[in-house]
Amino acid sequence: MPRLSRSALALACAMPLAVIAAPAAPARAGGVGAIEALRLKMAAERVSILRDKWGIAHVYGNTDADAVFGMVYAQAEDDFKRIELNYINAMGRLAEVEGEKALYQDLRMKLFITPELLKSQYQASPAWLKKLMGAWADGLNFYLHTHPEVQPRLLTRFEPWMALSFSEGSIGGDIESIDLKQLEAFYSKAPQRPHVLPALAMEKEPSGSNGFAIAPALSKSGHALLMINPHTSFYFRPEIHVVSRQGLNAYGAVTWGQFFVYQGFNERLGWMHTSGGADVIDEFVETIVEQDGKLFYQYGKEQRPVKAVAIRLPYKTAQGMAEKTVTAYFTHHGPIVREQDGKWVAVALMNEPLKALTQSYVRTKARNYAAFYKAMELRTNSSNNTVYADADGNIAYFHGNFVPVRDAAFDYTKPVDGSNPATDWKGLHAVKDTIQLFNPKNGWIQNTNNWPFSAAGAYSPRRQDYPAYMSVYPENARGIHAVRVLQNQQDFTLDSLIAAAYDSQLTAFEPLLPQLVRAYDESPASDLLKAGLTEQISLLRDWNMRYSLNSVPTSLAIYWLQELVKTHGAAAREKRMPVLDYLGSQINTQQRLEALTRASARLESDFGSWKTPWGEINRFQRLSGDIVQAFDDDKPSIPVPYASGNWGALAAYGPLTPPKTRRIYGERGNSFVAAVEFGPRIRAKSILAGGQSSDPASPHFLDQAEMYARGEFKEVLFYREDVEKNLERKYHPGE
Repeated sequence: MPRLSRSALALACAMPLAVIAAPAAPARAGGVGAIEALRLKMAAERVSILRDKWGIAHVYGNTDADAVFGMVYAQAEDDFKRIELNYINAMGRLAEVEGEKALYQDLRMKLFITPELLKSQYQASPAWLKKLMGAWADGLNFYLHTHPEVQPRLLTRFEPWMALSFSEGSIGGDIESIDLKQLEAFYSKAPQRPHVLPALAMEKEPSGSNGFAIAPALSKSGHALLMINPHTSFYFRPEIHVVSRQGLNAYGAVTWGQFFVYQGFNERLGWMHTSGGADVIDEFVETIVEQDGKLFYQYGKEQRPVKAVAIRLPYKTAQGMAEKTVTAYFTHHGPIVREQDGKWVAVALMNEPLKALTQSYVRTKARNYAAFYKAMELRTNSSNNTVYADADGNIAYFHGNFVPVRDAAFDYTKPVDGSNPATDWKGLHAVKDTIQLFNPKNGWIQNTNNWPFSAAGAYSPRRQDYPAYMSVYPENARGIHAVRVLQNQQDFTLDSLIAAAYDSQLTAFEPLLPQLVRAYDESPASDLLKAGLTEQISLLRDWNMRYSLNSVPTSLAIYWLQELVKTHGAAAREKRMPVLDYLGSQINTQQRLEALTRASARLESDFGSWKTPWGEINRFQRLSGDIVQAFDDDKPSIPVPYASGNWGALAAYGPLTPPKTRRIYGERGNSFVAAVEFGPRIRAKSILAGGQSSDPASPHFLDQAEMYARGEFKEVLFYREDVEKNLERKYHPGE
């Protein structure tokens, strides 16, 4: 580093952390200059990162901004490419690295997120949040400065306002619910391509999560317990602990590149998000009128001008960069995203980056229910429910958070008439008016992305007390399972709560398997189909409907159900029925038996025998640090007993797409899982899929994989003295 004059040194020392100096002699395009490098180094010296024996980063800073600086730096050490990709995608710039195929994914983001919007929201931010956003940018820029060997795909420099582009930590944000094929069909005027199921289509492994809260009356210690069980794609979130002298002390899962713990706990309380609360996204059919070459839309008795915005979409080609400009259209409801029966359809959804980022952060510092509730009153947690527990002994549940007020006379499960002012959203429901629970008398709460009407057994909210749009998901097999493992139980401990969350029953088979056996029994003895299934039915008849590594019936039953879904899933979707309900009521004896014949043949073809144990088929494998994993049957893998959440497995495990291998390799399901006890001293246990690092050369790439497969948890090191006793490395960022 070149020597600095006294005036330059004084300038560097005086710069607040949130200020980004103009680069001088950057190491890479958009990088860090000498004066800024000194400022960032001084900031780094205020931060300590302690890596424990599992490679988990425990970040300590004097201020929250110091802690944020270290938090994102530590994340970048573990997986910078995931951080960069999250922000490339969030800012609608994916085509700049992926090419023309990502153009309409970028357009979808840019209909809502623009640099101009984010910069204006940054300028409107309170000073404390500006400091955090500045520290976030500084931590990532300092990582790039101190790791010149890392070559970003696009983002060589981070600016504070960029933090607002990714302000809520869900695995699939609201914007991503907009259908890309329909968006492309509208804006390219190309014929819409039909949705075609692949040849080996399976019911997609559900995203979302399980959350359980246990009141002190049901715990052996007399303290509240919380089960944090996200179901995400593996490696979507790492585990981290971040502490400052300004009251920050959050532990849990952070979505790569964000500076708040998304699902986790502090020394006083914990929060777990599950997916699918209220209806938060609606479509409005607009009546478009053209006058003198200009577009208007009907709204009541008036005609309002359609807003047209030119959106630039740069994209990568083999020859270099190219660009497409799309004219996007907007009404007051939102952007036009598709066409239906010759009419334009606008979408309305929550788009409050500043408030969302504020809520995501301030809840991590809440110390009691009142403070947590106050954070919820920002009402920007749009895609999630929240299960809560605290050291005061409270347990609670919030079904959604951002809930628009609507006229119940209209059916918002379908597009409504945008020309009728009565269909407009009428503000947001107050938190107190949404579906929620606080210390129900049964002493437990559960949610599995299902409806809230079984969340607390007999003390659950009543469906008739709320508008239909406040709960849009039905009951599911995991919800039935969760109630079963929680009700009538006493003396919960961390270990027994984990055991409940890993109970091996597959509840989806309970109504379906007897139908298969009955179909077999009622078929005539002369039926050739029946003759070939005698041994299979004998095994299934005696199966306890629990998964295990050595279970042949588990393999046979799951392959049977996959065959049924492949054959009948499309018909269920056409009837807007849950696929399991459809399979239970709409198919005949012959179809059930034929599916078992096909399942047996698939197992014979892939494994040499239909009598293949589940553990031989269902595996965990992590071969590289690639974001999209490749799998190989000829390379080492670990047998895993868990099964798809679709079949009622609480410990969910399954592929993201139909396998290209013989074996099934998990890609989604249990990822970061933690059980927490809120006594005077926090006790917690956790596990990660694989390990903390994305680097195959790291000892923490696979060090938790065997434990993960066994359902064995590690002790969480929440207190600094315990971290120091299990210390692998202690350093300042940049060292």
